[in-house]
Amino acid sequence: MLFILIMATFLFSNNAFALSKVTAVVDKNPAMINESILLTVTADDDVNRNALDTTPLLRDFIVGQTSVSSQTSMINFKTSRVTKWQIVLIARSAGQFIIPALTIENQQSEPVKMTVIAAKDTGSNTQTDIFVTSELSSNEVYVQQLLTLSIKLHFAVDLKSGNLTEPSLTGATIEKIGQDKQSDNIINGKRYRVIEQTYAITPEQSGEFTLKAPLFSGEILQPSKRRSSFLSFAQTKPVSILGDAQNIVVLPIPANYPSNAQWLPTDILTLHQEWPTGNDQFTVGEPITRTVTLTAAGLSKSQLPKLEMQSSRGLKIYPDQAELNANLRNDRLVSQKVQNFALVPSTAGNFVLPEMSITWFNTVTNKIEVATLPSKTITVEAGEGVIANNFNDATNKIASSVSNSANSSENLTAQSPAVVTEVLVQDKRLQWLFLSLWLLTSLAWLVHFFYLKQKNQQKTNHPSDNTKNVVNSGNQYLALLAACKKNNAEQALNLILPWLRQLLPVNKSGLEINNIAQAQAIVQDQSFATALNDLQQHLYGKSAINGAPSWQGLALLNAIQTVHKQQSDKVNNHHLLPLNP
Repeated sequence: MLFILIMATFLFSNNAFALSKVTAVVDKNPAMINESILLTVTADDDVNRNALDTTPLLRDFIVGQTSVSSQTSMINFKTSRVTKWQIVLIARSAGQFIIPALTIENQQSEPVKMTVIAAKDTGSNTQTDIFVTSELSSNEVYVQQLLTLSIKLHFAVDLKSGNLTEPSLTGATIEKIGQDKQSDNIINGKRYRVIEQTYAITPEQSGEFTLKAPLFSGEILQPSKRRSSFLSFAQTKPVSILGDAQNIVVLPIPANYPSNAQWLPTDILTLHQEWPTGNDQFTVGEPITRTVTLTAAGLSKSQLPKLEMQSSRGLKIYPDQAELNANLRNDRLVSQKVQNFALVPSTAGNFVLPEMSITWFNTVTNKIEVATLPSKTITVEAGEGVIANNFNDATNKIASSVSNSANSSENLTAQSPAVVTEVLVQDKRLQWLFLSLWLLTSLAWLVHFFYLKQKNQQKTNHPSDNTKNVVNSGNQYLALLAACKKNNAEQALNLILPWLRQLLPVNKSGLEINNIAQAQAIVQDQSFATALNDLQQHLYGKSAINGAPSWQGLALLNAIQTVHKQQSDKVNNHHLLPLNP
C-alpha cells in the first residue's frame, strides 16, 4: 500500500512539470546545394505532434519529408518524455543562411547558422552519396515538337525506400516512356548505382518555360554504432535530393507552313508501302492488300496523321484498323503507324491509285518537306467466266437494239421496196450490189423475227423451267439462311453465288453471275448490296481483329429472304393464265 502511494505521488508530481526546452540541430554544416539537410527539433515533453510550425523554414529552404516520434523513459523512478521532429531541408541556393528560432508552446530553439556550397566549389574528393541529374534532348523546340527528358538517381548507399517526383511543365503533356533502367557507374573512383527514368514532353504553347527540378525523397539505411552485432539493428535516415531545373524555349508554328496541313515537327518522316505480289496484275473479285507504313522520329503515336485511300468506280477500298507502335531507339522516340487497305476490284481494266503525300516540318533544316508515295497503276483481269462490265453494257445495248428492230421488222419489209425504187444509180453493177444487200438484210430480219416469236411461244407453253430454277435453289437457299443465322461469314459468302446462279440462271445481260459485284448490279436491291458490302468489309478489311465485334448475319439474312421472295413472285405472276384467252 505504501509503495502504491509513493508511485502515485511520483507520477502526479512529474506531470506538474511543463515543457522547458526546445533544441534544433542539423546533421551537416556546411552542406552542398541540392543536398538534403536533416534538421532535428527536440522538445523535452510529450507535446502535440502539430505543435511545431515549419512555415518560417520556407523562406530559404525547400521543406521535404517530416517525421514525428515520442519517447518516454523511467530511470530511478524519474520519468522523462521527449518529442522529436526530423525535417528534411534543401537549400534553394548557395550562400549563408540562418535557420530561424522555432517555437513550441512558448518555448523557442536557438537559431542555427548554415553554409551552403555550390557543387562546383567543392573539391574532387568531396562527393555526396546520393544525387539526381536530369538531361533534355533539346532546350529549344517548336510547339508540339516532342523532346525527351532523362532523370537519373545516383546513390552509393543502401536505400530502404524512396520515390522521384514526376516532371511538371506548364502548357505541356508529359508521358513516361518504358520502364525504369538500372545500371552501375563509377564517378571519380566511387561506384554508384543508377536508376534512370525517361519522359516524353510535348509543349502545347509557345513561349519560355521552366521545367521544375526533380525531387527524390526516401530513406537510407545506416549501420548501428554499437560494436556488438548481437541485437544491433540498422537505422534509417530520411533524405531528400533536388535535381536541376531546366529552361525551355518553345517556338511557334512558322508562318509559311500550309494552313491545310497537319503540323508535324520532326527531324525525319518516311512513307513505305508493300504489295502481296511482285507484279501489278490482279483478278476481278479477289482482294488485294496494300500495307502503308508511316515512321516518324520525335512524334508521339497520337500525333501521327491519318492515312486514307478513296474508293473509285470499279474499285472499293476497305481500310483496316491502324496499328500504332512507339519505342526508344538510341534514346530517341520513334513512332510508327501501319495501315492495311483491302482493295476489291469489281471490274476489269487499269486503275490508277493516286499518290499519297504527308507534309511535315524538318526541325533540323527548318524547312517544309513532303513524304510521298507515287501514283501506281494496277491491272485487273477478268477471271474465268468473268466479262468486263463495259462488255456487259455493250451486250445490253445490242440486245435492246435487236428487240426494237424485231418489233419493226414488218414495217421495214413493207417500206424497203419503196426506198429501193427511189434509188437512182448510174452504174448497173452498183445498182445490183445495193439490191442484193437489201434482199439479204430483209431476209435476215424476217428470220430473226420468226425466231423470237417462236421462242416466246415456247416459254408460254413451258413455264416450268424458271419455276424449276426457283425450286432447285431451295437447298442452297436454306443452307445460306443457316449460315447467316450462325453468323458464319465465310460460309455465307461461299453460298451466295451458287444460290443466285440457280435463282437467276440467265440475267438481263445473258451472262452467268461470277462475282459479288455482278450480283449487286443484277439484283439491284439496296439492302442486299449494303449487306454484301458489310460482309466484304468484315472478310477483307479484317475487322474481326483487335477486339472488333464479329460479323452479324441478320441484315444479310433479311435481304436474301426479300430477294428470294421477289424472284419467286415474278415467276409465279409470269405464268398466271390470262382471264380471257
